[in-house]
Amino acid sequence: MELKNIVAINGKPGLFEIKAQSKGGIIVESLIDGKKTPVTATHNISALNEIAIYTYEEEVPLRIVFKAIAEKENSKEALNPKESGKVLTSYFREVLPNFDEERVYTSNIKKVLQWYNLLASKNFDFSSIKEVEEETTEE
Repeated sequence: MELKNIVAINGKPGLFEIKAQSKGGIIVESLIDGKKTPVTATHNISALNEIAIYTYEEEVPLRIVFKAIAEKENSKEALNPKESGKVLTSYFREVLPNFDEERVYTSNIKKVLQWYNLLASKNFDFSSIKEVEEETTEE
């Protein structure tokens, strides 16, 4: 399982792994229950590899945040996302000290922790995450 194949689908809980491409879209498998589902262009899909978190200096890719949480937690599950806003914010500050607190909401932190915990529960190899993504040029 690679992070570039993991997506979030708006309106559907959890994360999904891209399994195949079809004529009308892609086939994904839920990391929660293992069910395969077709996804068409009408769904709003976000690839985890493309998501970034605002900091005061720049945007930090989500994969780097996941790697930092994994290092802090020894690749085990992190803090429960249902904790209070203060607890979540203080935890996130330990992982990403300069995150932009005006643009990164508690709901964003909850989502990051939910996703991280789901991946950790599936024994995702966070050490395989590269600090710098290989650039692919498309012509």
